[in-house]
Amino acid sequence: MSAVWDLSDFDAHEGVHLFRDRDSGLTAVIAVHSTALGPAAGGVRFWHYATGEAAIVDALRLSRGMSYKNAMAGLPLGGGKGVVLADAAGATITEAQLLAFGNAVESLGGRYVTAEDVGMSEARMGVIASRTRHVSGLPVAGGSAGGDPGPFTAMGVYLGVRAAASRALGSDRMAGVHVAIQGVGSVGGGLARLLAKDGARLTLADVNVDKARALADELGAALAAADEVLATECDIVSPNALGAVLGERTINALRCKAVAGGANNQLVDARHGALLATRGILYAPDYVINAGGIINVGLEYLGQGDRQEVEARIAQIPGRLESIWAASAATGLPSSDVADAQARRLIGRG
Repeated sequence: MSAVWDLSDFDAHEGVHLFRDRDSGLTAVIAVHSTALGPAAGGVRFWHYATGEAAIVDALRLSRGMSYKNAMAGLPLGGGKGVVLADAAGATITEAQLLAFGNAVESLGGRYVTAEDVGMSEARMGVIASRTRHVSGLPVAGGSAGGDPGPFTAMGVYLGVRAAASRALGSDRMAGVHVAIQGVGSVGGGLARLLAKDGARLTLADVNVDKARALADELGAALAAADEVLATECDIVSPNALGAVLGERTINALRCKAVAGGANNQLVDARHGALLATRGILYAPDYVINAGGIINVGLEYLGQGDRQEVEARIAQIPGRLESIWAASAATGLPSSDVADAQARRLIGRG
């Protein structure tokens, strides 16, 4: 394996911490990209990777995205990410591993604040919280900030999809607008239900075909294969599963006017933002449109607001996207490059 600082996704990260706990079997990575604005906040995911290097690369990419996301959302937080390696696809994280991860977070002395991501839950965050106070996304009373970030991410993505429809299609109504959604978990599923209420026409896909079929039946949506849905002829493609789905092959296969979804790190490489622009496809930078979840758990951790404040901040997402698209149109730069430049200036790396 290459040295961490030789990896192409190493971006002057402040720290890349590797943990192995023999008793629990925990193998984990915590990447801290930047603490310029505050403690490095970002969720922890439990996932099976083909190699250890792949897990480290994911943590590097995700933590950088969190620096950008928190900065663009106006939160006094830096960017970090945790990755717990699963031994096999479909494995379940154990309580002992959760406790060991809590110890790992605590060992960083507050430089990293963890929260829920893929493969985690509110209950699992509660176990981690028994070993460290540097955790958010815990069960909360009604009306308070915090809890499961998924529905809040879905709300922000929904507002962003509507903004994309307005910009790319000239439509202020979603009725009849065809949206192809890849991934129908907490975010993609929540997005689908919100769009269905607006009368949008939906095509759904997920690696869990039964889950996608059940939701399609519930909403009267069409069904597509997870590896084919991005090529659906539609108005808007919405990636809401794992990242790195927009590369040369998939972008050239797109048959839509806009891409707007909640998945992190959708572009395989930064240069692919230019390919989307060349094809005339509007792109909603992922860390701008999907900030609803971190706004929720970030304000919970900071103690800076209630549910009303969370929703008010999420309502600002369409305006941020519109300003990025306007700057893109004015400069000729891809929207992804415009957003990256703004985010890097905010964290002092411009």
